[in-house]
Amino acid sequence: MFLAQNSEHPIYLQLASAIEDDILSGLFQEDTQIISTTELSITLSINPATANKAINLLVDQELLYKKRGMGMFVTPGAREKILLRRKERFKDDFVLPLLKEAGKINLSADDVIAILTKEGNDDESDRA
Repeated sequence: MFLAQNSEHPIYLQLASAIEDDILSGLFQEDTQIISTTELSITLSINPATANKAINLLVDQELLYKKRGMGMFVTPGAREKILLRRKERFKDDFVLPLLKEAGKINLSADDVIAILTKEGNDDESDRA
């Protein structure tokens, strides 16, 4: 897990996003315990309050839940919630601005799809 100290995004948001990434990748499965805030703060050399803030954000979003005396666990359905939210953010942050810019230069949605298909196929052949 890497956190950029000089990022425009606060450390706690970076940490929350990194934990979400670990849920998406399957590192943290539903109903399994995640690393403690103490371990996070020591491992990442961050203030324990920062680790707590990240965890509490994920609790507020109902992605994590607390088992008293045991720690924090991944909420059932957390992966799906993260996927839905990130897909919506992807659309808002990338797709809609892309289509708006394409319209300015007279590219249709079909033109954009053709470009993406070609670039995607080029990337696959580069990996082979």
